[in-house]
Amino acid sequence: MARKTVSRKRKAGEPKDQQQLGWCQSAHKRSRVSSSSRHAQQWWRSRCSVVCALRGREFRPQQQHEWRLQRSLRGFAAGRLPGILKEREFSLGRLNKVFASQWLNHRQVVCGTKCNTLFVADVLTGQITRIPMLRDRECRGGGSGQTGGVGLGSHFHPAGGSGLDQQGCGIHAIELNPSGTLLATGGDNPNSLAVYRLPTLDPVCVGDDGHNDWIFSIAWISDSMAVSGSRDGSMGLWEVSEEVLSHTERSQSEEGMPCYSHISHRALKDIPKEYTNPYNCKVRALAFNNNHKELGAVSLDGYFHLWKAEHNLCKLLSTKLPHCKENVCLAYGQDWSVYAVGSQAHVSFLDPRQPTHNIKSVSSRERGSGIRSVSFYEHIVTVGTGQGSLLFYDIRAQRFLEDPLSPAGGYRQRPGEGVLKLSTGKGWLSHDETWRSYFSDINSFPNAVYTHCYDDSGTKLFVAGGPLCSGLHGNYAGLWS
Repeated sequence: MARKTVSRKRKAGEPKDQQQLGWCQSAHKRSRVSSSSRHAQQWWRSRCSVVCALRGREFRPQQQHEWRLQRSLRGFAAGRLPGILKEREFSLGRLNKVFASQWLNHRQVVCGTKCNTLFVADVLTGQITRIPMLRDRECRGGGSGQTGGVGLGSHFHPAGGSGLDQQGCGIHAIELNPSGTLLATGGDNPNSLAVYRLPTLDPVCVGDDGHNDWIFSIAWISDSMAVSGSRDGSMGLWEVSEEVLSHTERSQSEEGMPCYSHISHRALKDIPKEYTNPYNCKVRALAFNNNHKELGAVSLDGYFHLWKAEHNLCKLLSTKLPHCKENVCLAYGQDWSVYAVGSQAHVSFLDPRQPTHNIKSVSSRERGSGIRSVSFYEHIVTVGTGQGSLLFYDIRAQRFLEDPLSPAGGYRQRPGEGVLKLSTGKGWLSHDETWRSYFSDINSFPNAVYTHCYDDSGTKLFVAGGPLCSGLHGNYAGLWS
């Protein structure tokens, strides 16, 4: 009671305007409470019932637990699966060396070859379906000459053959955009970028005014923007805009047959050439870090370059790699924030935010044949070599997986002994004039693993390639499951 009396006296002694202010604040509080109550009521009405709300609170931790459990099971399976994989070879006819591959769905893989052939392989039936190549505009001045413009349409040629002589070149890159609605690869002219629509593989456009030499690598940085890395030492930024897509759809409906547009590059950047011989600055591989919107690039002069890649390309840094011979493949591990670079005999793990002396390298134990492909799946880094081997490096344990059939804890005469190594099958080799002149006395040739990719489940590994020697004509493709 004393407290109330004091409070009343204090209020009685206050000026009227201050009393009015306190009243306004009280009214404001009441209005704020009533407003929040209304929001709460509206929220409760938006819910089906109190039971749904309570059930959501009950199951949310359970869902998180299930997600963590699934992640743990995937990691466990990724470490155990390589030891039980079995090979099933496919016949690719007389195609020459598969350089690139990507899964389209649970049973179809799209591949590109050295003989500039794009095809889809059905891993269940073994059927091969060739995809027509997209050609450049007949006259470079016929379309829009402006950067990022849309040129005149071209008709889709149903013939699967290439109109150009592609000896020693071919399709080196195939990439799907994040939503899986577009596919980018090389065109009929290996200097050009070709884009197809998924899942139909209808043609969309060709970027044919950027590079002066072969495209070696492609990386999507968004659903509509892709970067191409070329042998001429440049990186091209291309945009497949809604205007391009609608223009292609409209042209196809009017013509009654597949046709496509021609686009110009949005940006074209040369990698730094001041460090080394400018004629050896060929962009060989690209990998995109979606979290930081950064693009890693490896050049044949032994450098790693990092670019900020959003609406343009902005150089961040260049780093000399510890092993600078035959740097031909690159992958980014999103969960580990590191790039894996394959070289002649090593895989180097690079975090651009760490000093260069922190770059860790592991030997492939197959010196001279080179690392030809590399990929991340969970904590396992899969390595494809020029000698036709598949190796599996555990990035958590920092060692290669061991062969489950080798004696555990036994004496190792050589450092690489006991390591799990899967070897590719025989494949097909053409006994042509080159083979008869130089290699007829050699019984067999290993097939270099130029490309490999896991399906979404992580239980199927598609592996493809061909003979390592550039003069030999042959191929290999197999499903490991």
